[in-house]
Amino acid sequence: MPEAYANRIATAVPANDVHRFFIDFAASQLSENPRRQAIFSRMADRAGIEHRFSCFAPSDDPAGASVGGVFLRNAFPGTAKRMEMFEEAAPVLAASAVEKVLNGEDKTTITHLIVTTCTGFSAPGLDLELVARCGLPTNIERTIIGFMGCYAAINALKLARHIVRSEQEARVLIVNLEICTLHLRQSDELEKLLSFCLWGDGCAASIISADPYGLRLDSFHAFVDAQSRDLMTWSVKDDGFDMVLSGQVPAALDVVLKKGIGGVLGNKSVAEIDLWAVHPGGKSVLDAVERSLDLAPDALETSRGVLRDNGNMSSATVMFVLERMLAGKAHDQVGCAMAFGPGLTAETMMFRTSRN
Repeated sequence: MPEAYANRIATAVPANDVHRFFIDFAASQLSENPRRQAIFSRMADRAGIEHRFSCFAPSDDPAGASVGGVFLRNAFPGTAKRMEMFEEAAPVLAASAVEKVLNGEDKTTITHLIVTTCTGFSAPGLDLELVARCGLPTNIERTIIGFMGCYAAINALKLARHIVRSEQEARVLIVNLEICTLHLRQSDELEKLLSFCLWGDGCAASIISADPYGLRLDSFHAFVDAQSRDLMTWSVKDDGFDMVLSGQVPAALDVVLKKGIGGVLGNKSVAEIDLWAVHPGGKSVLDAVERSLDLAPDALETSRGVLRDNGNMSSATVMFVLERMLAGKAHDQVGCAMAFGPGLTAETMMFRTSRN
C-alpha cells in the first residue's frame, strides 16, 4: 500500500491588513466603560498578534466601523448579505493560493479536489468555481468538508491519505479557505470582543500524492472532551455566524492533551518529536499546549510566528504552519500536527519529513 505525502503547500492572504482597525473598533464599543476598555486594550496587546488580513477594506475611522462599505455601525448586514460577500470574495482568494501551489504542475493530473470552509456557503460552490477559474479537469472528484471549524484541515489531509492509499495514481488538491472577518459583530461583551480580535482571512492549498517527497502523512488520531463541548461553538445566526470561544478553553485543552497525547504519539515520547505543528488558536492556546506537554520554549516557534503574522484563520491556519515547516525542513524529522475545534475536539496527525 503506498504512502501519502504532502508534496507542496502554498498560502495566500488578502491585501488589507486590518488588525489595528479591528482592535480600535472593538475598543470603541467599550467607550462608556473606561475600566473594561482598559482591560480589553491590555489583553489585546498581549495576544501575540501583529497582523491580520481581510478581503474587505476598512474605512479610515474605526468608530464608524465601515468594512467593505457594508458594515456600518448599528447597521451591520444580515447573514444573506454576508453570504453574497463570501460568494464574491472566496473564489478570488482561493484561486490565488491554488495557482501558487499548481505553478509548474500539469493540472490535468489532479484527480481529486477537497475544500474545507466554515465561514460561508454557496452553490454552485467554491469547488466548481476553482475548476473553472484554475483550469482543473471538469471530471475531477470533488468533496467539501464543511463547518468543522479550525481542525478541518487535518480531516482533509486524512481523507486525502485514504484516497492516495487506495488509488496510487491519485493527486489530491486540498484547499482550506476561510473568510473569518466576514462575521464581524457588534457587541459590548468583553469575551466576544477579545475572541474576534483573533480572526483573519486566509487560504492554503496543498498537493497530496504518493510521490515520496515533502511531508509523509503517517497516522491520524482524534479525541473529544464532550464535557467541554459548550466552550467552543460556531452557530449560524440571522446577523452572521456567532463564535463562542470561552476563556476556559486553554484549561480544558490542558486536561484533554494530558489524557489523550499517548494515543496520538503511539510508541513515541514527547521528547522524540522534532516538529510541533500546533494550530495557533490564540496565545493562550499555544501556552496551554506548551505547558501541558512540557515542551521546550522554542518548540512552538513556528506556530507563534503564524499567529503573529496572520492571526487565527480557522482551518487554513495549521497549513500555514506546515508550509513553513516544509520550506525549512531537515530530512527525516518526526512531526506532530494538531488543531482544535468545537466538540471540544482535537484532531492530530503524525508526519515525517522526506527529502525532495
